[in-house]
Amino acid sequence: MENPLLNYSALPRFSEIKPAHVVPAIKTVLAENRVSITRFLESGGDYTWENLIQPLEDLADRLAHVWSPVSHMNAVVNSAATRDAYNECLPLLSAYTTELGQNETLYNAYKSIAERDDYLSLDHAQRKVVDNALRDFHLSGVALGEEGKKRYSQLIQELAILTARFEQNLLDATNAWHKRVTDRKLLRGLPDSALALARQSAQQKEQEGWLFSLEFPSYNAIMSYADNRELRREVYEAYVTRASDEGPHSGQWDNTPLMERILQLRHEEARLLGFENYAERSLATKMASCTSQVLDFLNDLAERTGERARTELQELCTHASQHNGYDDLEAWDVSYFSEKLRQHQFTMSQEALKPYFPEDRVLVGLFAVVNRLFGLDIKVVENADVWHEDVRFYEIRDAEENVRGNFYLDLYARSDKRGGAWMDECIVRRKTASNIQLPVAYLTCNFTPPLGDDPALFTHAEVVTLFHEFGHGLHHMLTQVDYAGVSGIQGVAWDAVELPSQFMENWCWERQAISLFSGHYQTGEPLPDEKFNSLLAARNFQAGMKMVRQLEFAIFDFRLHLEYDPARGARIDEVLEEVRRQVAVIHPPSFNRFPHSFAHIFAGGYCAGYYSYKWAEVLSSDAFSLFEEKGIFDSETGLRFLKAVLEQGGSRDPLELFIEFRGREPQIDALLRHNGLLV
Repeated sequence: MENPLLNYSALPRFSEIKPAHVVPAIKTVLAENRVSITRFLESGGDYTWENLIQPLEDLADRLAHVWSPVSHMNAVVNSAATRDAYNECLPLLSAYTTELGQNETLYNAYKSIAERDDYLSLDHAQRKVVDNALRDFHLSGVALGEEGKKRYSQLIQELAILTARFEQNLLDATNAWHKRVTDRKLLRGLPDSALALARQSAQQKEQEGWLFSLEFPSYNAIMSYADNRELRREVYEAYVTRASDEGPHSGQWDNTPLMERILQLRHEEARLLGFENYAERSLATKMASCTSQVLDFLNDLAERTGERARTELQELCTHASQHNGYDDLEAWDVSYFSEKLRQHQFTMSQEALKPYFPEDRVLVGLFAVVNRLFGLDIKVVENADVWHEDVRFYEIRDAEENVRGNFYLDLYARSDKRGGAWMDECIVRRKTASNIQLPVAYLTCNFTPPLGDDPALFTHAEVVTLFHEFGHGLHHMLTQVDYAGVSGIQGVAWDAVELPSQFMENWCWERQAISLFSGHYQTGEPLPDEKFNSLLAARNFQAGMKMVRQLEFAIFDFRLHLEYDPARGARIDEVLEEVRRQVAVIHPPSFNRFPHSFAHIFAGGYCAGYYSYKWAEVLSSDAFSLFEEKGIFDSETGLRFLKAVLEQGGSRDPLELFIEFRGREPQIDALLRHNGLLV
């Protein structure tokens, strides 16, 4: 039987990939790679880029071509069979990666290249690949003794399994809960679009009434608009207790032991490599130089923001008391009364804006923004092989009609799809023996799908999310670096990787830009001035509360990894409570189990790195401030950002690239100003 994972010319053949193909393909490639690597090292010397690093890059790329579609399908069209195949491969891949990282012969071969007299004849990006590899060998335990190497390998394999299980528990717990409502009176306050989505969900399952889930469009509608307080409480409890020992499915997919074990293993890994804790280990590949710098940065933001957040909460409580008679707000009341207060202050709601952001208009406008900034054209490619009928495929061309990259766009929430929004790599740009392999990205969101005959209508917040993920995609697709290790987002310090994504969000607040991607889906009427002015006025609504919420996540994450003590265990609840006493203004009920769904740090790449969002926001705000000076569509400034940041990927230090673009080191003032926090 032909295996489509092993036999394709360029793009994955998604429609042909079956779970039965996965394990045989991975085993085949790993076995062949091992044989090739042994052959490369048999000469015993005179290693060069051409006879070692380029062939190794070819092997890594082939493995990525197999694993990328598998990993992606596990996230977006999850099934029991796909999951089983995916999980079976995790220890195989971890063992292989660790084996390479601890291969002393391979390490010495890289060292010999770095020590060659002609090393400086390699270009800067090539030298960065070698330098990063030498660093990563040490971070993989190449200098450990045999027992240490063995233990490191065990740690990494177990961590791969546990973090995958954490995410799968969260997906299962999210999908398990549904609420069917047959009494329309219980749904007072919900907008027509939310009711239509719930009705459509019920009909798809051949049920009467309205069906609600914990997918974000459904959950958020209840929390923001449902007048029925008990309904809000029920949905809130189901959402914040997912994959935990509390709530309607208590204990069924409980992530508690996984979190404890993950933190324990990460700490042991860090100590094994010579670090005091995993926070130190994390910073080995980031911009921040030490743990105290990160905490000082976060604590400084908390101090600047705390009073504003407390004032905003008091305003919310006063409004709820005076207008609705609520003298004691609970956690499930906050979003509801925040929406009431927003409408009261600004006569604007996210729901009222949705007709002006139909999907087709938003996409055309997003592509127009990119065209004006960077001189690029984006067009759909018909008849692409995709994993779901809702997915579309696009190409990006420059002014000379050269294809710069491609991307898949998967916008809507589904029950078999991981929550959230993200960009991931399908194919990485690199130079091959015959040509330049062009980059391909996955862009994934979880927005409300089209309802009935209407197109999908987005909230402004969803438009911001789309621009954010597209910024990540541009970073991946517009790179001009020819070596996979530092191409696109590869090799970029994690606390700088959010720069392009947060940078792109800024155009969602500019009138010139909004005119390009808004228009009433029925009449084509542009977003009226009064609605735009209300949107702009509400931009920093509860900015202090939002800031301290993000700081709570970031400080909690960093302290968990910084302060882990084997004698005391993870102290997850204790640390979270301490952080909340420091920065939070809203204290949730005792049954809240937020950490159990904090996939960013327990299943994603943000462990001891969630601070990266705020760290990179300093960079992105300061970068955008130059457009505020020159004009938001100033082509010279746009091309400068393209060449300094997007095209150079991870080939140079991010601070160097920022200075190349901005002409100086980053300053925090723009971040505070954009959030309305500059006093």
